[in-house]
Amino acid sequence: MHGGRHRLRRAVRRRRRAMAAGLAMTAAALAASGARDAGRAGGAAQARAQAQDRDRAEVRASDGARGGGGGARGRERPPVRLVSAPVRIADAATVRLLRRGDRVDVIAAAAGSPPRGGRSPEARVVAAGVRVTQVPEAHETFADGGGGALVVLAVPRATAAELAGAGATSQLAVTLC
Repeated sequence: MHGGRHRLRRAVRRRRRAMAAGLAMTAAALAASGARDAGRAGGAAQARAQAQDRDRAEVRASDGARGGGGGARGRERPPVRLVSAPVRIADAATVRLLRRGDRVDVIAAAAGSPPRGGRSPEARVVAAGVRVTQVPEAHETFADGGGGALVVLAVPRATAAELAGAGATSQLAVTLC
């Protein structure tokens, strides 16, 4: 009986090694094929989703670094849910300077001519330190003839509402952080 148990263990051990080797080869093949798929439509969407997940994790980490969570009681703030907000910036040349991943402040200035006193209209910061997630190509940006240029920002939902309201009543500008 003792010999039968030994043979069984040896057979299981051999199969475990073969299974582990097969899993390692499968993981390597998946990792290699994932890098090539980044250029395809599905791979690009997956890469964008992964980048957004990293951005969200970075926002959560930076909130914790600023002392937003934790505290003496050990409670953490819930993570901020980000949405994509398309914003029309009045100066198209400024948008051409932006790249995906840049941090910007969005500033709203009253639309129209300056007041009679000759002073420029007052400006206010609508969104501070928000991340640029997409900058459309030049031919996409200027095709509608609406003036300015679009940029897509990752912002909390409340900030997206503020940006939409400010964009309807003011001219928006960005400054790089």
